[in-house]
Amino acid sequence: MRKFGIIGVGHVGVTVAYTLVTKGIADELVLIDSNEKKAVAEQLDLEDCQARLDTTTKIKVQDYSELANADVLFVTAGNIGSLQHNDGNRWAEFEYTRDIVKDIAPKIAASGFKGVLVDTMNPCDAIAHYLQREAGFTTAQCMATGTFLDTARMQRVVAEQFDTNYKNVTGYVMGEHGSSQFVAWSTVKVNGHPLMEYAKANGKKFDYDALEEEIRMGGWAVFSGKGYTSFGIATCAIKLAQAVISDAQLECPVSSYNEKYDTYLGQPSVVGKNGIEYVNEIELTDEEEAKLKNSADTIKEKFATM
Repeated sequence: MRKFGIIGVGHVGVTVAYTLVTKGIADELVLIDSNEKKAVAEQLDLEDCQARLDTTTKIKVQDYSELANADVLFVTAGNIGSLQHNDGNRWAEFEYTRDIVKDIAPKIAASGFKGVLVDTMNPCDAIAHYLQREAGFTTAQCMATGTFLDTARMQRVVAEQFDTNYKNVTGYVMGEHGSSQFVAWSTVKVNGHPLMEYAKANGKKFDYDALEEEIRMGGWAVFSGKGYTSFGIATCAIKLAQAVISDAQLECPVSSYNEKYDTYLGQPSVVGKNGIEYVNEIELTDEEEAKLKNSADTIKEKFATM
């Protein structure tokens, strides 16, 4: 039995739920939200669609005790409206999401949940660390989507420069899921070739700083147009959850605990049945390592106020 829980059924949470149900990924699903009326409404709406699906998902609402035997718990709560006047600065949600963690962490712990938690709340890295600490999880059990989505945005932006498929671009965006993130250009490849060599061979010249800014502001570009982001981040969260339930040993840039810098941040990690199986150490240039340290310091400074 594949069982999932979702705390927070806003734009992201509902997209996760809809995908789990319509793709037949979940056998059981638990929806929890501070607005019980909305949680019940989403339950009914998802149940209404099941007569037209090839699979069936049993859906329950507002019961933390149902999380005890869940495989994966998504925490997707937040206050997207707080970003409206902050140019996408994810720390604008800090006070709101910190209070959410203070409320839900004891309830998650009391439920007996022993699975893997996937956090999409902002500020992503600091909140994941705070949630891990407050709920008493191991660092392996608790991860955040981190720069998994930012890396997907990098793949899109770079692929468009070469008219190739997004999947043919590899590499990492690392650090904070926020303004101090950076593209580790030394890791980026196009069609299996190092980016800079491939660009030169194809007569391409890029302003890498401009490309990086486009990637960094990718979320704001979506938010400013439709008022929230949902599809990209929900897809990333589900990809991580599927890696857990199938023990896929998926290597990807996810927000996990970094022992060297004593904080959660976006870094290459391997995801399997236990959550973060291990951090995949990669070689960075001196400049990239300095950027990683700066990003870690930025996160830690904010985390210290929690």
